[in-house]
Amino acid sequence: MKERLQQLQEEALAALQQAADLKSLQDVRVQILGKKGALTEVMKGMRALSVEERPVVGSLVNTLKDRLETTFVVRQAELKKQTIATKLASEKIDVTLPGRRATAGSKHPITLVTEDVVDIFTRLGFSVEEGPEIEQDFYNFEALNIPKDHPARDMQDTFYISDDLVLRTHTSPVQVRSMLKKKPPVRVIAPGTVYRRDSDLTHSPMFHQIEGFLVDDKVTFGDLKGVLTHFLKEFFGEGLGVRFRPSFFPFTEPSAEVDIACVICGGKGCRVCSGTGWLEILGCGMIDPAVFESVDYDPATYSGFAFGMGLERIAMLRYGVNDLRLFFENDLRFLKQFNV
Repeated sequence: MKERLQQLQEEALAALQQAADLKSLQDVRVQILGKKGALTEVMKGMRALSVEERPVVGSLVNTLKDRLETTFVVRQAELKKQTIATKLASEKIDVTLPGRRATAGSKHPITLVTEDVVDIFTRLGFSVEEGPEIEQDFYNFEALNIPKDHPARDMQDTFYISDDLVLRTHTSPVQVRSMLKKKPPVRVIAPGTVYRRDSDLTHSPMFHQIEGFLVDDKVTFGDLKGVLTHFLKEFFGEGLGVRFRPSFFPFTEPSAEVDIACVICGGKGCRVCSGTGWLEILGCGMIDPAVFESVDYDPATYSGFAFGMGLERIAMLRYGVNDLRLFFENDLRFLKQFNV
């Protein structure tokens, strides 16, 4: 038994000293001092010893166990020290190097334009409303005087989820929802994301619009012209030329397209305005009586106007951006230019 303990001591001490890392050291400890370790197996063999031999061997076992525990603790401290030294050598920092400044974020140009538009209209007494982007056919089309067989549906190029659910093609459904909740007088603007099946330099399948409408008694087309002219000159500058052209929209009658003098060439004619000196900026008109009937407004008592514009369009004009896709590519070189 003594020879066996001596041999175990030599093997265990050698194994502890040869352990290259803390995990290996712990594995050696378990193999020797664990519940199923080599020393435990030796102690089980003490039952075969005589009464006189047991105290002697027991004393040797305890001495060996204490020595191995002490050796383990010393070796563990050495390996921890080596680990820290290695880590410090590989992760050292030169404190004399100049620091790296955190890059400050900025608002997206579409957000900046949206906030400016909303600010102008809220100062005119309009409130801000929102609606769902997954919209029912009734709100997106039918209540806006666009029945299922209406050719204007082809203009929208809609993403259909089901026969009754669509990704909204404009923010005009918010107009219907707002009028169903409120009685005149009502002044609302509704910025938001809209979706259409189109994608090129000037179109995106997902883009942003802002819808606005006003309903009261004795509202005229002159009120519409006054509000929109004020908005455009406030947004683009006082000297801006503005004109209204007859157009068609299913939910307004009469309808108009609004043009502004080209902000690139000042109305002289350039590539951006195709030499005309004018840029189309938004659509508008007097709300059709059929829309009032859908929301239970009396068209004999109330009148109103509505307008809508693409926020990417006016952002491109304000910032001189010639490719719509730049707004959606998350290129920091582009976005950092709008840090305010």
